[in-house]
Formats: sequence, structure tokens, C-alpha cells
Amino acid sequence: MSWAELASTALVGTDRRPYEGELLADAAVEVARRRAGRAPRRDGEPPGAAPEEEQAAVSRQAGERLVRIMGGEHERLLPEWLAAAAATGRRVPPYALPGLLDRGARDRSIRAHLGVLAGRRGRWLASLNPAWAYLLEEPTGQTWELGGAADRRAHLRRLRASDPEAARLLLESTWEEETPGDRAEFVEVLADGLSMADEPFLERALDDRRREVRQQAANLLARLTASRLAGRMAARAAACLTIAAGVITVEAPHACDKAMERDGIRAKPPRGTGERAWWLQQLIARAPLSVWPHPPGRLLAMRVPEWDAEVKAGWVRAAVLQRDPEWARAMFAWDPIADLLSALGPAEQQELAAAFVHRHDVDSQLIMVLGGVSPHWRDGLATAVLAKIVKVAATQPWNLGELAKLAAERIDPALGEAAGHYSPEPAVQRVAAVLRFRADMLEELR
Repeated sequence: MSWAELASTALVGTDRRPYEGELLADAAVEVARRRAGRAPRRDGEPPGAAPEEEQAAVSRQAGERLVRIMGGEHERLLPEWLAAAAATGRRVPPYALPGLLDRGARDRSIRAHLGVLAGRRGRWLASLNPAWAYLLEEPTGQTWELGGAADRRAHLRRLRASDPEAARLLLESTWEEETPGDRAEFVEVLADGLSMADEPFLERALDDRRREVRQQAANLLARLTASRLAGRMAARAAACLTIAAGVITVEAPHACDKAMERDGIRAKPPRGTGERAWWLQQLIARAPLSVWPHPPGRLLAMRVPEWDAEVKAGWVRAAVLQRDPEWARAMFAWDPIADLLSALGPAEQQELAAAFVHRHDVDSQLIMVLGGVSPHWRDGLATAVLAKIVKVAATQPWNLGELAKLAAERIDPALGEAAGHYSPEPAVQRVAAVLRFRADMLEELR
């Protein structure tokens, strides 16, 4: 039997061999050999020492749907399938591994779950093909002591969720031995459960040799209004901005000294931005929002004779960086930037986005705002988007592409039947069909 016949037989299963039997291993091994540049295995040659799996595989139906998705059927749903499958702790069937590993080699965004989903056989295959070696750096579920960098980040994240102090103490115990790249990513994990108990450690991290470590530490300290960094930034902001009689007078920094750089201010601006403007934006972004003497709505109504755009860009960044809901709402009303939604809960995100959909035409800004809303979209936002699809289909059908795709991917799949009854408009029916596809997909992974 040829390799193609083996793979085909493995895909559909047989009465004589189990779904995850020897044919699957043989097919995967043969693909790995060919893609690794090795000669095809001769008849009678043993396939190699593929390790025994420790995880159960997803169901037959789920595995077959994965192959359909990778083959182009609703291809944009692949990240959702991978995330849902990884959450079950199961692995993909062996015959899907070569295609999935090839996909991960081209698309870094899907790699996060592959370390778990590929199982032991997947990591063994990755050791045969340099193009798949990236898999060996992805989390596999190992512990802090035994795992690689990705496993250790995942372990730290889980511990942080249950015991924030224990997670920080664990990180501190190995901090000096960590690589600079790992230190930057470990610091980012401390965003969850952040408190003043973390402040001394983060303040010390401002002296790290790696710029990314210093930046991450400064970002977190900016969220702690009682931190020493917040106090220093508040003093700098007070020296730059004066608020009186409904006018905000601004004197942008004339220099970026070493102390400012230590606190996360980057000295070199992006191309096209002046130095003083760049320093001012960053300074305002890291100054505690509580330093301003008026609510955001009142401040936005004031006149800023000079540096107006820079001040408001700083406030937008501060609302995102400091995750302040009041400021995020006010700044979103002033300028609907998708990043601001991250400071709000899912329900409020959907409420603001639905109102925006009602009053805004379909353009890149609308798509960006909707892209910033966490799935799964419930009735209010789903109805607003479906109504927009019906309206645009009658006037600008060529403008529906991305809006309809987002609706199909982000609306709660439990609303598939309701969406199908909403309108006979073909674009809405296509959305409903994808929602039903997603509902079946997620049911197969339970």
C-alpha cells in the first residue's frame, strides 16, 4: 500500500484497525521523513521510535472537521478550533499533524496551543524536521522545574491566577538565572493580580539591562497609583501641565534624562514624531490618571492651545495602560479607538460597540472597533451587526466582506438559529451557516 493510500485509509479509519492505530503513525512518520529531506522508507523498514502518547485524542468527528478547516472550509476558524481543543487537554490525530505543523511554521499566531495539541508524537516529528522545530519551544504542560520557557510562563500564569504572591516569589527565586528575553515575558505575567506587594520587585526591575524588561516593569508600575514610579510621573506631569480657567497650558519636556528613561520613557521617537511631542505623550501616559483635578469629560472640553493632540493621545494611552474604565469610556466617546475597549468588561465592550455600529458607516474604523470586542457577541451587538449587514447589502453589497466574516466568527454560535431567522438576506444566511458550523465544532470538542 502506498503512503497516499495509507494516509487516506488513516483519515477515514477501517474496521480492521483502530482510529489511532499503526497506519496513522506510519503516515505521519513517512511525511516527516519526506519533509525532513530523508529518503522514503523502504518496504519492511521499521518506522522509527515514535513515543507512546499520554493524552487522549479529540473525537473522530473533531479530527475530521480540523482537516476540513485546514483544507479551506471556514479556514479563519482554525484558531478557535485550536483554542477549544487545547482547553480539553486532548491532542490532534496523527494524520493531521504534518499539515498543522506546516501551518504553524508559516503562521506564528497559531503556535500557542500546538505544544499541547501535537502530543508526544508531534514533538518527536518536530525533532525530525528543522522547519517544525519551533514546536519544541511551545508549552507542553510541564512544570516550572522541568519545562522550557513557554511551559514555565504557562505555569507562572496559572499560579498567578490562584496565588499572586507565590507566583512573584517563585519568579524572584530564579530571576538572576533567567535569560533577558525570558525576564521580559515573565514580568508581563505579573499584570494579572497586580498589587502593591509587587512594587518593590518591579521597582528593582527598572534597573534591568534589557530595555523590554524595564518597559514591562514601568507599564505595570504605572497602574499602581501608590508606586514610586507613579509619584515621579505625577511630579513630571505637574511640571508640564497647568489647568486653570478652562484652559490647559502645556510646556513639553525639553530633554529626556536618564531618570526618565529608567521610568520607561523612550528617548528616540518614531519617524515623523518630534522628540518633545514623543516625550510628552509617554509622560502623560504613565502619570496616574488620578493626578488630574477634574473628570475626563470635563478635561476633554477644555481648550489646549498647544500640544492638544499629544495630550489627548497620552490620555488614550494612559486609559489603556492603566486599565481605567472611567477614562476608557470618556476617551472612546471622544475617539473610538479599539484599544480602549480592553479596559472594559465584555458586556460594556459590546454595549459601546453596538451603539457605535448603529451610528457609524462600514469602514476600517468600524472593523477595528469590532475586532477589539471580545467574543462571544451576545444579542445586542449581534442584532446591531446583522441589521448593519442587511442595510449595507441593499446599498453597498461590495462593502460587506470583512463585516460579515467578523459576525460569523465572533457572534455566540448559540445564536445561529436566531440569526437564520433574522433575515432572508443571503449575507445573513451565510453568517448563520457559519455560526451553526461553529456550534457543531465546539460540541464535538466537549
